[in-house]
Amino acid sequence: MLYGTLFPSRLLLGTAQYPSPVVLRQAVEISEPSFLTVSLRRQAAGHNEIGGQAFWDLLSTLKIPFLPNTAGCHTPEEVWTTAQMAREVFETPWIKLELIGDDYTLQPDTLQMVGVAERLLRDGFNVLPYCTEDLVLCRRLVDIGCEAIMPWAAPIGTGRGALNPYALRLLRERLTVPMLIDAGIGKPSHACEVMEWGFDGVLLNTAVAKAADPTRLAAAFKKAIEAGREAFLGGAMIPRETAEASTPVVGTPFWHHGAP
Repeated sequence: MLYGTLFPSRLLLGTAQYPSPVVLRQAVEISEPSFLTVSLRRQAAGHNEIGGQAFWDLLSTLKIPFLPNTAGCHTPEEVWTTAQMAREVFETPWIKLELIGDDYTLQPDTLQMVGVAERLLRDGFNVLPYCTEDLVLCRRLVDIGCEAIMPWAAPIGTGRGALNPYALRLLRERLTVPMLIDAGIGKPSHACEVMEWGFDGVLLNTAVAKAADPTRLAAAFKKAIEAGREAFLGGAMIPRETAEASTPVVGTPFWHHGAP
């Protein structure tokens, strides 16, 4: 449930870097995501592998809700302008807030993000902020009205999986709003792991688009996310430091009780 809307899937899928429109379509159809993320700048300028109008035509036939993002924005005003344009072009109040603070790591600008998110919320956007795993930042985003947040597992496109499990698990324990892992996921096992920790969904792009077989990976991620969620709900066992027999030993011949 995000901003009062119930979605059928816990997987969100990006639309960049696919080798062909056919592969993109196949990945979407097999993974059945709740959202397709789209970049206004990439679409408007035609700077994508599929081509401007062809890209738009393909997305229009997939019947999946759009989640425009503000990718590439480095200032609050760039974010504001891009978000306003995206709402008109894609006819949706949803926006994935990206405000880049460092060009090398593409780390979000944590100092200005709260103010930008607050302005977007006041203007009626359903804001999904892409942020770090910083607890104070995430709590502040929730305090100003963000009903969901999107912390990274690792820098965009690295595929490293969760680099700071302690911070992410603490974040999940301390905040009650929906949280979707965005960026840094590389393998289905990475996605399953964060879902086992109680995260509510995963946004994927590079891990699928740049795979040797994107369609197969899209299917694998879908299953991994579902499995991780079931493991969380089922209450997976807590790891122990010592062995404990799973088979009863009462009445077992020659059972060794240890040295005297």
